[in-house]
Amino acid sequence: MLDVAGIDVSYGETQVLFGVSLTVAPGEIVCLLGPNGAGKTTTLRAILGLTPARAGRIRFAGRDITRAATHAIARAGVAWVPDDRRIFPTLTVERNLAIAIKRTPFRAWSLPEVLGCFTALEYLRHRDCENLSGGEMQMVAIARALLGSPGLVLFDEPSQGLAPKVVRDVVGLIGRLKAEGVAALLVEQNAPTALAVSDRVYVMDRGTIVHEGPARELRDDAGRRRRLLGV
Repeated sequence: MLDVAGIDVSYGETQVLFGVSLTVAPGEIVCLLGPNGAGKTTTLRAILGLTPARAGRIRFAGRDITRAATHAIARAGVAWVPDDRRIFPTLTVERNLAIAIKRTPFRAWSLPEVLGCFTALEYLRHRDCENLSGGEMQMVAIARALLGSPGLVLFDEPSQGLAPKVVRDVVGLIGRLKAEGVAALLVEQNAPTALAVSDRVYVMDRGTIVHEGPARELRDDAGRRRRLLGV
């Protein structure tokens, strides 16, 4: 589904990614772990075309998207759940979700189906998003991504600042994506949460991939996890 091959990314004259390569298969959940400043969010931004790669190649569903515009990448079937949510605060929940609906080559999610995943949103659909809690805003951000009919969802810190119950709901939904054949690339500081739901893991440090393997290996080996992640 996603093939990132040897990308270099810079902010101005400062290079922050060095030959980063990773893959995500259809229906696979892959987590990208590492310390703050390792380059995880920049990797997502490069996939989305927000911070274009200076070298290397990015392919999605067999299509080269390395130089594609961000709106074209979204319409190809890549969805994003950013760490700051980026919902429209003065619009209602229902309006935020309605404007996200689009056609892609992948399965469409209906509004009732998405509201069924987050039952709280059914009762909040007419409320302005600026009056929601952080967890409710995150629900809107994820629901919005699903309504974009994605083949791949990029999650950037989806559990950040959420109550444990909401985190469990988010993790459960990511697991459901796998059952539905939707792939996900998950950037997360909460390593145990990410490893619990993922098939494979990449670990980044200082702009490079320093580890790749099955998620269960790090999930079951706390010592190795501490050595790689420093926690």
